[in-house]
Amino acid sequence: MAAKIKKGKGFDLEDFKEQIKQMQNMGGMASIMDKMPGLGALPPGAAKMVDDSLFRKMEAIINSMTMKERVNPDILNGSRKRRITLGSGTDIQDLNRLLKQHKQMQKVMKKMKGGGLANMMRGLSSKLGGPGGFPGAGGPPRF
Repeated sequence: MAAKIKKGKGFDLEDFKEQIKQMQNMGGMASIMDKMPGLGALPPGAAKMVDDSLFRKMEAIINSMTMKERVNPDILNGSRKRRITLGSGTDIQDLNRLLKQHKQMQKVMKKMKGGGLANMMRGLSSKLGGPGGFPGAGGPPRF
């Protein structure tokens, strides 16, 4: 994935499907959330409320597409969307939601290619107010 981004290749739905599979292999969203620092403060069982069936639904939608549609989702028109949703057992809204999420991921991947993670972290740091990404970091403690 990193090599593809570095070469300037686009982030297509096939890549998106691979990411979904990787998250499932890691134990699903609940397992990933359990491992993230700071999420331990969530109420007990909150991570278990995450529905991993959405990942299976997304994968079914992508699998119902032709390779041409996966590489270039902009070609999806009404009749193609209808065929895909009938093949995957989903609704048009599910397909549109998937396409929207894919567009958001494409934007993130373009930022990674353009300036890399360092620029994203610099931007986050300035928004949070300090060089370490935390308000007041680098200066005297505020009481």
